[in-house]
Amino acid sequence: MDDLLTRLRQRDWRLTSQRRVVAEVLVGEHVHLTADEVHARAAELLPEISRATVYNTLGELVSLGEVREVTIDGRAKRYDPNVTGLHHHLVCTSCGLILDIPAIAGDPSPLARGSRFGFVVDAVDVTYRGTCPDCLAMDGERRVPQARGGSGRS
Repeated sequence: MDDLLTRLRQRDWRLTSQRRVVAEVLVGEHVHLTADEVHARAAELLPEISRATVYNTLGELVSLGEVREVTIDGRAKRYDPNVTGLHHHLVCTSCGLILDIPAIAGDPSPLARGSRFGFVVDAVDVTYRGTCPDCLAMDGERRVPQARGGSGRS
């Protein structure tokens, strides 16, 4: 995955301190944060950053195509900086962890499948659901897993 900050620099996008902090929070693998989570993490780095600035910056990043909005099961929108390659999402139904997984090799393009019915497909969202290893281990110990907020491991 290309680094979000690198892509933004290549675009000559003006990186103010607020924009830079938002982009830094979104860097990493398996990042799927809500706007509130982005704000909370950004405020740790830049305490004066406002919620409005975070929302505006996320909106700009989505408009630029540098971040993708992901909504899973009608929950809050999450922001995914992994936009450079086709991937799907793997979601733990117990704790909400969301991981990026590459599209299955050899699988015909989902975009091409739509053309069979006369559609011009703009986007494909595939979500696999299951139980992550941590929750399986906790279930085996008869403990209730702690929610991880679906942000993934970065």
